[in-house]
Amino acid sequence: MAALGELPMPGGWTMSMAWMRMPGQTWPGAAVSFLGMWAVMMVAMMLPSLLPMLWRYRQTVDGSGETRLGRLTALVGGGYFFVWTVFGMAAFALGVALATIAMQLPALARVVPITVGVAILIAGALQFTAWKARHLACCRATPGCGGALPANAGSAWRYGLRLGLHCSCCCAGLTAILLIIGIMDLRAMAVVTAAISVERLAPAGERVARAIGAIVVGIGLFLIARAAGLDM
Repeated sequence: MAALGELPMPGGWTMSMAWMRMPGQTWPGAAVSFLGMWAVMMVAMMLPSLLPMLWRYRQTVDGSGETRLGRLTALVGGGYFFVWTVFGMAAFALGVALATIAMQLPALARVVPITVGVAILIAGALQFTAWKARHLACCRATPGCGGALPANAGSAWRYGLRLGLHCSCCCAGLTAILLIIGIMDLRAMAVVTAAISVERLAPAGERVARAIGAIVVGIGLFLIARAAGLDM
């Protein structure tokens, strides 16, 4: 049986309804609905690891009144989630394109299970790369590298954008897994949230990221093997 929020496809594959229009809904309306759901999901997923970063920002910024400091911190958060919103727009466009192709070419559904396994395998392998380690280090670093940050709106917004960019790149593999499994799956969302939070906040973040990568690679290999066995 397909999970809630998924549509059955030929070959037993399921497609998330996040990429589909509801009856009578326009594509702009579907995009707005997706982005609203995406924003809520990102806030819920990223807050556990974002809050310590915002706290470090407040400690590093030049001395300022509590009210002004609160506004600057909100700007950092706004810049951070703006980047994630742009990422969500790109994910929606890609998801709609792939879903449209799959609906028009039913034969494509036969190779989807193996493709999903390969995608998860690549996402796991990404956890071992220097690219991942660099962005993870930037997410874990103290703002200002030991020096005070300027207490102005432009600096706060730019810092939020940089933090969001590093975070979205750092989480690219794990977020891709969530998109593949289905962003309406609360269990998958909880597991990915825990993985992101642990690799950000644990003392040995890079080793944790590699351990997560090893688990994901194992899952990808299992899915590939199972799909190949079913197709034999």
